[in-house]
Amino acid sequence: MAASGVKSPVSSHCLNIPKKESYFLWQGSFIKSLCPPTDQVKDALPGDLQDSASSGLSSSLAAVLIVTIVVDLLGNALVIASVLRNRKLRNAGNLFVVSLSVADLVVAIYPYPLILRAIFHNEWTMGDIHCQISGFLMGLSVIGSIFNITAIAINRYCYICHSLWYDRLFNLKNTYCYLCLTWLLTLVAIVPNFFVGSLQYDRRIYSCTFAQTVSMSYTIAVVAIHFIIPLSIVTFCYLRIWILVIQVKHRVRQDCKQRLRAVDIRNFLTMFVVFVLFAVCWGPLNFIGLAVSINPSKIVPQIPEWLFVVSYFMAYFNSCLNAVIYGLLNQNFRNEYKRILIALWTPRLLFVDVSKGGTEGMKSKPSPVVTNNNNNNQAEIDL
Repeated sequence: MAASGVKSPVSSHCLNIPKKESYFLWQGSFIKSLCPPTDQVKDALPGDLQDSASSGLSSSLAAVLIVTIVVDLLGNALVIASVLRNRKLRNAGNLFVVSLSVADLVVAIYPYPLILRAIFHNEWTMGDIHCQISGFLMGLSVIGSIFNITAIAINRYCYICHSLWYDRLFNLKNTYCYLCLTWLLTLVAIVPNFFVGSLQYDRRIYSCTFAQTVSMSYTIAVVAIHFIIPLSIVTFCYLRIWILVIQVKHRVRQDCKQRLRAVDIRNFLTMFVVFVLFAVCWGPLNFIGLAVSINPSKIVPQIPEWLFVVSYFMAYFNSCLNAVIYGLLNQNFRNEYKRILIALWTPRLLFVDVSKGGTEGMKSKPSPVVTNNNNNNQAEIDL
């Protein structure tokens, strides 16, 4: 509610506009109105409320975004180059990794620089067309990322838990079909935003993005289809893998001749950490959206603006993390990163295939989860 003695910014001209619920910031709270705040309404706001963040916060957001863009571009370019350069890394599992890197690169190339420009100018200066394109590509990247993470989890689940079927399920032809299906579903999921009109500029985060308060039912559908359902599938797949790992460990304890290769466990942990970080970075924003959609009039005023801003920039920051995780946890990619960086100093080596002396990726052919070797009777999980 507006403070006493101050005229409400919602003027009578709103009554002539088709009723559509929206919210805007007024004296530290969100006010429900029958129409979005117009330029006249914005002019009526006190001067200290014209900016959604202080200059210090804007500087911090700009710094975070600059780091994200640089690491995103460099890291994901290294991931793609690693797979292209090394024949042993070109397999079904890593094709989804490359697809995930492409999804992360999309935002660093176009939407993030526009957001950075908006932060520097303290407003959106690129016009509505660029706003819609930016919002579309942002959604394409986000949904593409979670769908690719889901595809990776399914791939790992089939490879480890159903290795006898893996060759037929993930041969090269089928894998390309799965990739096309993943991006087709991504497009189908993002296109409805144009019909709902949910891609709007939010001055609090300097971004053209999905507006959570446009439609309660649509927001619930977005959170369910784009976050809850995919993460439920991923959780199921990785839970089954973890159960298998624990079972093998129990057998190791019972029989000293059995062993579980640590390098294989680390390879699986790499993709598991990618999933966990995505859930952590995008979870707060999706839970806020779900809460807002259920009861906007009660929940929206209770959400601090700083929490909303931080949740968004946590989500933005996730796009640069995957390539870093590969380098930290996966020795295969880490070694290839080093070779590429060294080759940059010697350009003629950059496009040399180093498969013979290079790293080994996740094998495209299945290995039995437990193999009996007559010599040492070792139990292995090959990831």
